[in-house]
Amino acid sequence: MRTRESLVSSTPHRLPLVVEVGRWVDSTVRRRSSRDDQVRARRRQQVASAALQVVDEAGVGAGTALIAERAGIPRPHVYRYFSSREDLDDDVVRLAAQDLIACVRPHLTRRGTPSQVVEGLVHACATWADVHPHLFRFLAARGQSRTLHRARMGRSRLLDEIAAAARGYTNSAEETFPEGILVGVMGMVDATIIWWLDQRDETLEVMVGRLSRHVTLVLHDALAAHGIDLDPAVELEPFIGG
Repeated sequence: MRTRESLVSSTPHRLPLVVEVGRWVDSTVRRRSSRDDQVRARRRQQVASAALQVVDEAGVGAGTALIAERAGIPRPHVYRYFSSREDLDDDVVRLAAQDLIACVRPHLTRRGTPSQVVEGLVHACATWADVHPHLFRFLAARGQSRTLHRARMGRSRLLDEIAAAARGYTNSAEETFPEGILVGVMGMVDATIIWWLDQRDETLEVMVGRLSRHVTLVLHDALAAHGIDLDPAVELEPFIGG
């Protein structure tokens, strides 16, 4: 029969086991939680990618049922990963904007006259819109939303990259264009391209040439207001800092 002394003396020997079991349980819970988070992130990405495809093909009116079918999940499961349709649309905007930026980015460092540089950017944007008209309309329609502001105008996004390219072309360390001017230019580009998508009353090349001339005039005027006069015939060489 164990005495009180033996029970007391044995207690310290059991404490480390209790501690180790507790640590094992905590570690298991953390690993399981991490796996659950990873699975949730993958499923969320899967649904967002499916929604992107559906909107690209069918337009912004595509229902959740079609998105769920494309993602290969039951319709109610969509809202296991998104709090609302607005939340899902936010991710669609983000993915679409990333794809558009990837198409435009190579033209931010090309050598050429001001009009050639602008036309390269406008042509890349219009070509993407021609391939993805529903997504382009979706982006433009949400142009004033906080989501698109983050997607296209945040750090390292399209507006910042255009502003950085402008500083590179003009060799200016300061903000070459106020943000409002660039936002206005992007609005003009969006509106013109959407009109063309709806009307198709001229070729893409003609529309791009006309729009590029308008954008160039606005940017020339903005530069002149900041004391920077660009010769329209001089080829610009972008400066890319290290």
